[in-house]
Amino acid sequence: MLKRKGFTLVELLIVVLILGALSTIAVPRIIGGSKTAKISACKSNVDILNSHIELYNAIEGAWPADIRNVAQNPDYFPDGGPAACPFGLDYNYDVLTHRVTEHNH
Repeated sequence: MLKRKGFTLVELLIVVLILGALSTIAVPRIIGGSKTAKISACKSNVDILNSHIELYNAIEGAWPADIRNVAQNPDYFPDGGPAACPFGLDYNYDVLTHRVTEHNH
């Protein structure tokens, strides 16, 4: 009796089809998860910047004229502030409301 070595073409085709089906399900979920993580990081950075703007006002007695007065100040961010959102866009600082707003993602 002959011993069978390796796989048949049909077996390999089935494995390739299964892997293809799994990748069509997994890839969009991974890409969507990345965007969701970036949006969450952006919102978190906006909250942190707004709380540090409030702290700046409490310490200095005045609102910052520019977001860089807070974000690049080592007293507030010793390791460097979040100057841009994960999407590569700068945060908007409204000098009338003294709030940082996020971009539409």
